[in-house]
Amino acid sequence: MAGFFKKLFNKIADQAEVDWDELEANLIASDLGAKQSIAIVDELYDLGREITAEDVVEVTKKRLSTVLPEDTPPPAPRAEGKPVVILIVGVNGTGKTTSSAKLGLWLKNRGHSVMLAAADTFRAAAVEQLQRWGDRLDIPVVTGKPNSDPSSVCFNAHKQAIAQNADFLICDTAGRIHTRHNLMEELGKIRRTIAKQDEKAPDLTFLVVDASTGSNALNQAREFHKASPLDGVIVTKLDGSGKGGIAITIYDQLKVAPRFIGTGEEPEAFSIFEKDRFVGEVL
Repeated sequence: MAGFFKKLFNKIADQAEVDWDELEANLIASDLGAKQSIAIVDELYDLGREITAEDVVEVTKKRLSTVLPEDTPPPAPRAEGKPVVILIVGVNGTGKTTSSAKLGLWLKNRGHSVMLAAADTFRAAAVEQLQRWGDRLDIPVVTGKPNSDPSSVCFNAHKQAIAQNADFLICDTAGRIHTRHNLMEELGKIRRTIAKQDEKAPDLTFLVVDASTGSNALNQAREFHKASPLDGVIVTKLDGSGKGGIAITIYDQLKVAPRFIGTGEEPEAFSIFEKDRFVGEVL
């Protein structure tokens, strides 16, 4: 039994009878959100009998499986041959640069040619970090001068990716405080600059959120979705915390689906989102 459900099971199993308010509070605390937590409690209450810890887990799993979307096909190369451009966005500290590299490896391991763009030019360590990942994973990284315009880095990387017939270009953009208007405006500039060489690009924008930050991750998703429409979420730091409920809340409220999950530090600790596995193993 995965972390979240194990904790939930143990709390209920240790009680002589269910404390409904405490159960609802525990569900909300796991980042499922008030709407889904109340729905789960109502469904359990409507059973009209004394419920067990097994009932709680079973009803919760069934509810979450209903709420979550069906699995989305993995990113695939474009038929006309131009690179698929993926923007990786998010605030600092969520694992954005690491997720960019891990996604690159995931695609490379499936036979695709991949390039990385180090467009987080405001955080000096981010460029070096991505370069180290590139060297380790044998994935080329395009960089610019220190403090250079992130959109120019993306433009040059896109130009090289087109010239080299790369299947994918992953752009690691600057970590942004989602309440800072000027930094959000910069995302729009990056999108416009990339579109100069390919009007269909960028193809995908993925937001990286830290599972342990709870409701703040929902606020981030809401603001980023306004500034640069999101095609999915990468949920990081799911290694044992049992706090993956935020992925459900983001989808429930914004209809932005989880696409990949990170479950550890190693580059292979990264996988495409699969609903049944997520509910059965990760949560």
